[in-house]
Amino acid sequence: MATRALITGITGMVGSHLADFLLEKTNWEVYGVCRWRSPIDNVSHLIERVNQKDRIYFEYADLNDAVSLIHVMEKVKPDYIFHLAAQSYPLTSFDSPLDTLNTNILGTCRLLEAVRVAGLDPTIHVCASSEVFGKIPPEKKPETGIHEDCPFHPASPYAISKVGTDLLGRYYAEAYGLKVMTTRMFTHTGPRRGDVFHESTFAKQIAMIEKRLIEPVVKVGNLKSLRTYADVRDAVRAYYMLVTVNPIPGEYYNIGGSYTCTVGDTLNTLLSFSPMGQSIRIEVDPERLRPIDADLQVPDCTKFKKHAGWEPEIPYEKTMLDLLDYWRERINRGEQFLTR
Repeated sequence: MATRALITGITGMVGSHLADFLLEKTNWEVYGVCRWRSPIDNVSHLIERVNQKDRIYFEYADLNDAVSLIHVMEKVKPDYIFHLAAQSYPLTSFDSPLDTLNTNILGTCRLLEAVRVAGLDPTIHVCASSEVFGKIPPEKKPETGIHEDCPFHPASPYAISKVGTDLLGRYYAEAYGLKVMTTRMFTHTGPRRGDVFHESTFAKQIAMIEKRLIEPVVKVGNLKSLRTYADVRDAVRAYYMLVTVNPIPGEYYNIGGSYTCTVGDTLNTLLSFSPMGQSIRIEVDPERLRPIDADLQVPDCTKFKKHAGWEPEIPYEKTMLDLLDYWRERINRGEQFLTR
């Protein structure tokens, strides 16, 4: 029987890129968990293969429905599970804390219980987030960056939910012997990034301005927040290596890129790629500001790099240009978007 990988959240940015990676780099069969109402924009290029049952399949389930998850486990019997599905937008979590906590914490618990109930023994990647570290004062940030054993200080309901996700992964490894590894991925982006995230909304707004669809004004939130960027295509390669290079149950790793700058610097980079960049104004939109911000996200990824031999390969400038071109292509096709 062929090796089987199950991806929760396959229709998201990361899930779709992971599916691309596995289809190209392995001979595995790829099963994607999605809800019946999940948008399929990010996997539209795979639909023909799904219809032909060409190594990729969609399985309908929901993290909030334990029975559906058990059915999927019993049907697929995966060798590898990449748990990427989540309510993933920190700002939304302030307005919808209960949905965020339920989906991300209890949803992860339901998924791991489904594995246990089905009597399976896959290698499991549980995706937490760098947001678990939260708002670290500059004087308390380690010189080499945030390492795995820095204390958690979550700064949003989303971050709190990812603390729960992180701890659940380690708990199921220690209590039940499940082969679970947890990651705290720092900011990662590229084509297919949702337009609610800062660098993607900047790119989308610039692309819309270039087509004269909106006024030459980019609306922004906190431009002073410090971020370390990775390309999503490097991220999914790291996830593959996580589960295939000497996986150690219960371990947890920081993963991130090598380019650090402020959110404002990121905006300036994107503007530099546009022929209209010099004529675009910047305007702070209060609705884009969080009540509290995790504004010092610089990782120390030594542990994972030493363990797996992974290094980021895609330059920051290529990541940002590819993101901008992604939005240009969609807008040139005549797609309509909210101005958010």
